[in-house]
Amino acid sequence: MSVLDALWEDRDVRFDLSSQQMKTRPGEVLIDCLDSIEDTKGNNGDRGRLLVTNLRILWHSLALSRVNVSVGYNCILNITTRTANSKLRGQTEALYILTKCNSTRFEFIFTNLVPGSPRLFTSVMAVHRAYETSKMYRDFKLRSALIQNKQLRLLPQEHVYDKINGVWNLSSDQGNLGTFFITNVRIVWHANMNDSFNVSIPYLQIRSIKIRDSKFGLALVIESSQQSGGYVLGFKIDPVEKLQESVKEINSLHKVYSASPIFGVDYEMEEKPQPLEALTVEQIQDDVEIESDDHTDAFVVSITKESIKFLKDFISVLFNKIIVLSSCLPKSNKIVNQYFQKNWGLQ
Repeated sequence: MSVLDALWEDRDVRFDLSSQQMKTRPGEVLIDCLDSIEDTKGNNGDRGRLLVTNLRILWHSLALSRVNVSVGYNCILNITTRTANSKLRGQTEALYILTKCNSTRFEFIFTNLVPGSPRLFTSVMAVHRAYETSKMYRDFKLRSALIQNKQLRLLPQEHVYDKINGVWNLSSDQGNLGTFFITNVRIVWHANMNDSFNVSIPYLQIRSIKIRDSKFGLALVIESSQQSGGYVLGFKIDPVEKLQESVKEINSLHKVYSASPIFGVDYEMEEKPQPLEALTVEQIQDDVEIESDDHTDAFVVSITKESIKFLKDFISVLFNKIIVLSSCLPKSNKIVNQYFQKNWGLQ
């Protein structure tokens, strides 16, 4: 299984995540953390925290951490700022995010409860822009601007581990002769006669790497992930010893990449936030236990006696006032007097 087939953080919108899903995956980095952010559309009036990573935006309520949402950057269609009505801030400027996931559209409105702070807008927009401009790290590409002066145009953080000349691409019946590059991020091949006839396969998109027999002899066969189209690409590398060495090297680099992927979203805040695990509150199950206690608390007894004395004094005063008010009614006076003498012992 490719790394991409297990990756959902940047290509899904999810609600009410578990504490495990709120944690960062390998290669995911927390870029910014903003307290006092309101999910104005979904949880208006609820103060929360917004976490910006290199793959997604996370929001969770500060009062109840299981009330949360994860928005992957690959799902975002548009980000704008508009005026919104917040229960906590009233009418104010808010961040509108329109998304689409599995043919369903979602709209999110986030409001910064700190007056005069543009950080919510600048952080989210800048990191999303960095994600959009770094797709070469993550996407399967055909016929792209990969080669300049017969050399691979390297991405930031990319290093070439091997360059192999005389590699045949077996996508056609006669094959195409070209050059093969193995880097820490991807595999690139281009035709020698036409630089624009090329392919870039990030390790993120690779499902399997094998040696198989073909009509041209033993060949390197790379199968891409289902999300990239499930391509099967064959490359003829001579001699066989070089083929085996190359396959071993690619598998090794793919294994290293899978353990710690490079997603290419390069953006840093001046003040680095705490790790996501330190900011995520564990969801604690309510556990109420009532203990029976046979002993008597002296303080409670003291309070109870004082309360009874106060109540008796209050009723005595009330009784005297009732007597005065009912003095014009002899029968009523007698009835009231008998009642208090019987039930409260008042004279």
